[in-house]
Amino acid sequence: MSNFWDVIWVVIWSFVFVAYLFVLFYILTDLFRDHRLSGWWKAVWIIFLIFAPYLTALVYVIARGKGMAERQQASMQQARSQTDAYIRDVAAGKSPAEHITEAKALLDNGTITQQEFERLKAKALA
Repeated sequence: MSNFWDVIWVVIWSFVFVAYLFVLFYILTDLFRDHRLSGWWKAVWIIFLIFAPYLTALVYVIARGKGMAERQQASMQQARSQTDAYIRDVAAGKSPAEHITEAKALLDNGTITQQEFERLKAKALA
């Protein structure tokens, strides 16, 4: 019976440790995401996270929790706007005017005939 409870305690403490690691990495990410906080204050928070980890993590979440959420939301909005801009850029492709300009340059160089130019122009305008 004692062996069973030892296993349960190992599982519980493992869960607490992994949960702390998640919080620690989230706090470190938030610290370096905050551009208003000076490097000295970041160093102080990190030192306290090393020497009094659980208490410091709790104090950090209480003291800076609202700012953490705002910085996370701003980061997500920035990533989404960059993704949307990239998708619009890739999906838009070239404009019909750009296709016609390229076809005209090929016609002027003698690479294509007038009939091929007209076909490319019609395709670009379609």
